[in-house]
Parts: sequence; C-alpha cells; structure tokens
Amino acid sequence: MIKSLLIANRGEIACRIIRTAKRLGIRTIAVYSQADANSLHVRLADDAFLLGPAPASDSYLRAGRILSVAKEAGADAIHPGYGFLSENADFAELTRDAGMIFVGPPATAIRAMGLKDNAKEIMGKAGVPIVPGYHGSNQLPDFLKRKAYEIGYPILIKAVAGGGGKGMRKVNRALEFDEALVAAKGEAKSAFGNDIVLIEKFIQSPRHIEIQVFADAQGNAVSLFERDCSLQRRHQKVIEEAPAPGMSQAVREVMGRAACDAALAVGYEGAGTVEFIVDGAQGVAEDGFFFMEMNTRLQVEHPVTEMITGTDLVEWQLRVAQGEPLPKTQDELSITGHAIEARIYAEDPNVGFIPSVGMLIAMDLGETTEQVRVDAGVEKGDVISSYYDPMIAKLIVHAPTRDQALDLLETRLRGVQIAGPSTNTAFLAKLCANKTFRQARFDTSLIETNLDELIDIEPVQESVIATGLEGLIATQNDEINHIPSRINNSPWLSKDGFQLSGERELDWDIVVNGTSQKFRVRFDETGLSVLGNQGKWVRPSNNVNIYHDDKSVIALHKGRQTVFEQFEYVLIEEGHEGEGSGAIVVPMHGKIISITVADGDVVEEGDILFSVEAMKMEHAVLAPFDGIVEKLSIDTGTQVEAGQMALQVSGVVEA
Repeated sequence: MIKSLLIANRGEIACRIIRTAKRLGIRTIAVYSQADANSLHVRLADDAFLLGPAPASDSYLRAGRILSVAKEAGADAIHPGYGFLSENADFAELTRDAGMIFVGPPATAIRAMGLKDNAKEIMGKAGVPIVPGYHGSNQLPDFLKRKAYEIGYPILIKAVAGGGGKGMRKVNRALEFDEALVAAKGEAKSAFGNDIVLIEKFIQSPRHIEIQVFADAQGNAVSLFERDCSLQRRHQKVIEEAPAPGMSQAVREVMGRAACDAALAVGYEGAGTVEFIVDGAQGVAEDGFFFMEMNTRLQVEHPVTEMITGTDLVEWQLRVAQGEPLPKTQDELSITGHAIEARIYAEDPNVGFIPSVGMLIAMDLGETTEQVRVDAGVEKGDVISSYYDPMIAKLIVHAPTRDQALDLLETRLRGVQIAGPSTNTAFLAKLCANKTFRQARFDTSLIETNLDELIDIEPVQESVIATGLEGLIATQNDEINHIPSRINNSPWLSKDGFQLSGERELDWDIVVNGTSQKFRVRFDETGLSVLGNQGKWVRPSNNVNIYHDDKSVIALHKGRQTVFEQFEYVLIEEGHEGEGSGAIVVPMHGKIISITVADGDVVEEGDILFSVEAMKMEHAVLAPFDGIVEKLSIDTGTQVEAGQMALQVSGVVEA
C-alpha cells in the first residue's frame, strides 16, 4: 500500500495530486526548485525538499536527485504528474529498481510509445487505424520526397520524437518540400536531439479527439470515453471538452475499442491517452479516425473526463499502481452531461501569445461549485516565473448540455480577476462565444483563421480609461519634485484637480498598456470625467475593478487587463529632437537562445536580431527599421528580464 507519495512535479498538477492523496490519507512529499521555494504545492505538501536552481535541467529533470530525495523522505511511490520526467522510461525503471512504485505505466510501454514511428508500426500490427504515410528509417531527402509524392500532397513532415508542434511542417506542394524538410529536421535536432522524421498525409479539416484509457496489471482495459482538444494555438491546447461534439455512440464504441487495443498491445498499466486525428470534413465516422500518438501519463485536460464520468483519475492511478484491479468495468462507466476546460495562461494574445511574468497582485477565479471546478497551482501573491509553463489555472465547468456549459464558462471567464501578468481570459471568453465553435463546425485551424476576431483589437473603453485615471489619482504622492518646472499645467502638480473656481479641464498625458496617450479630463463637484470620442463626458464605472502595484494601476473589466502608468516628463536636449534612440529591449523574461547580429552589422527592417525563450515558447525580436547594430549587451544562454536593454539600432526617424 502507498502510505507516502513523492510528487516529482510542480504547479497545478502537483497541487491536484496532493489533494487526492490527502483525501486518501497518504503522506505527500513535494520537491521544488529555488524559484519555487514559496510556491503553493510546497505549502500544501506534508514535507518538501529542494532539488536545485530554477532551470528545470538543474531541478525537476534531475532524476538522480529526485530518487535520492525519495529515499531520504521514505517515499513508497513517486507520481511524475505530466511533463518533466513523466514519460521518461529510464526514470520509471530506476524508480522501480530502487524499490518504489512508479505511478505510471511500465518502462517498456513508455519506450514503445515514445517515438511516433515505432508507435505507429505497433498500432498498425494491432489493427488500430493509422494515417497513410511513411514511418520507416530511411532519411535520405530524395527518398522522403518520393514518398511524399506517393502519399499525395498536402503532407506533414513530423519529428518522430516531437511534441508541441516542434519539428512539424505542412507541405502543400513538391516545390516546398526540400526547404520544409531542412527546417523540420533542424528544429527537431535542436529540441529533441533527434532529427528523424516521418511523412504523413495531411488531413484537410483535422479534429483532435483523444480517448482516455485505463489498464491494470490483471490485463483489463477500459475507455473513459473521448475528449475533443481541437482548439489550439501554436499546436498547444487551450480549450478541451467532453464528450466530443458530433460523436455517435457507435463511433464512440469503435474508437474506445481501438484505444484499448492500443494500450493492451504494449502491456499498458495506469492512465493513458490515445490521440486520434479525425477528418472533420467527413464528420466523425467509424472509418474516419487515425492514430496519432499515445501519451503515457495523465493529461492536463483529465478533469473534463472526471466530471462527465464522476471519477477521480488520480485515485485510479494510485490504486492501479499498488496492484489493485480497475475500480470499474466498461459497463459501469457512462457519460453524464457536458464538461469544458479552459486553460488560463500568463500570456498576451495581442502580441503573439508572448508569455507574461510577475507577481499575481490579484487572483480570483470565483467560487467552486458542483458545476464549476478550479485547478490552480498559484495564489494571490505568488510569482509567475519565466522558467516554467505559463499556465496559471484551469477553469472547468459541467452542465447538462454543451450550450449551457459554454454559457457558464464564458460567464465565469469574464468574471475572472487576475492582475499582474497579462492573461488570455478575455481571449478564452471570446472563443466560447465564437459562432463556428458554438455550432460545432470547427477544426484545429479555428483559432488561426479567426484570430483577428478573438484578440482584443478594439480600443479600451472610455469608462475604463476614466476609472483607471481615477485610480491613478488615488495613488499620487508627494514625490513630484523631479518634474521640470518648465512643464506648465502638469496634473502631477495637483493632488486631485481641485481649484477655487470649482471646475477645471486639462489635457492629461498617461501611459496605457505601454503607450502614451493624451486625454481631456474635467474635474467638477461630481468628480472626474473624460471627454469621449463622441464629444460626451464619460464617468468612471462601478463595473471596473482597480488594483495597484508599486508603479501602476491595473483595471480589470470582463477579463481584460488595462495597465495605467504616470507619464514620465523629460527635458529634450536641444539639437536632439529628430533622432531616434533605436533602443531594442528584451520583450519578456527568459533565456537568450540565439543572437544573429554583432556590433557594426547593417540590418534591414524585419531582420531577426535575437531570439528569447520563455515558458516553452520562442520569440524572435526583429529590427524595427534599417540601421546599424550598436551596444550589443546580451549573451547567448543568459537569463534576461523584460525591458532589459539588448542592443541599439542606429537610425534617424523623421521629425
């Protein structure tokens, strides 16, 4: 029996596992990096041990250190969660060799499903449908190009060790193949240390539907039905639901049997997910789904399955890991209602989904009810770090019908209060309201093709501006002596706009979401108002929530965050009015992974200057105009902070 459990993970999934373990009376042991010393999963666990510095390679990926801690702590078992070492066959093997239970499948099953080409060969022999393609070992470019022609364009080039879209390229015609192959292999080599690829037919309207399977040591396997995970950005899921829209009972049974056959074919035990790609153009048909891969671990989106089946999959994992048979047979499992999960990330959808970091000044996702579940790994006051995945929390809803679930999720997302890092909550709410998604006529391209509608491209509401200005006034202090005396009529020379004459109007410069803007502001006996575009004076709104940090005011309205800062007045030195500084700063906290220029290089607008990696995402910084690189002050491999000076591009802008 498992009496003491070490969770070899962090964040939301570590907290999730701890909750179930505590309910079962199991002692919990957390591990953490230096960056996570005060994190929520550490606070929740019964014991906690330091692994090492912040980078995952120095902490959460140190298998030897984790095993040493497990022995020191007296752990009976190790739960790997998802990510990090969860699909590392060597770690699973070493855990069992050390006399502890690995809460997951046997190492042989992990290895069998670890490489896409090998997994598809096994699935083909087991009778599981696979996408037409070439999955062999011959990697000669001409041979692969010939296979692509035989399969028929469009095709996908996919890294066999890939994940998250890395090492993947869609090719529409033969003329594009050579360049795409080089790019896919290079990316795969960099990301996984393995540049072997496979070639597959591209499904024109693909939907991502996966089956949750569970198997035990007695040779039993069941399907806990399907999840639709088609809503993705950059090949990363953002909204998942169960059951899949348009799924008939007949197709559900066929896919479920195929998934169980896949698990049994590799001697599987525990929780696993068999992912299928479905040809959405043909509907969800019995002959229209194909095996993609098997994730040999618990999935991020497992809560939607739990809500429609009334199960606790972590409890199932723990029971099966200690040798018990499956808690339920296939006949005892059924679907009730509809569940949808939204992943709330610390990122800015308006700027290419760039990760955002910083302290959570406010965090309120609303009450947990029978219909609403919140799985979070952070709380108010915690810091979102650049070292790890940008997920803040998962908001999961359950309702009798899909439409009711979408209504509930959209309402809850618009009421989320997260201040500090930028989040995708407003983006997610718009997804819930999207007509194509509502009508279940979507595929994996929905976000990409509707991006302009989904991001917050409309200007900030005038009532939000007025509320933010009012909040900014409340934070004023006496530290205004640095303001040059020659600046006339500055609002910072007055506490609240009060004059003996009663009413006062002035033009007010503030910085809104990083951009300086000018507003006409009036103060009278009723308070502050801002002149709107329609020529009407707009008052602050009671429906906008205001939060403060050391230098700014944050307004939250319908899931959207607007940051207000005081405009910093500076004296312009005579003779420099027309020169542009060309200062290029780092856009986000992270690690510099490449620098493509040096001091003295001539660059053109749009040239890549350097790339920064944060939270599993890469962002290339481009030259804003033609010029010469100067004052390069960053190095490859170093950690950097958002706003840090990187280099300068000399150039002259028109006055």
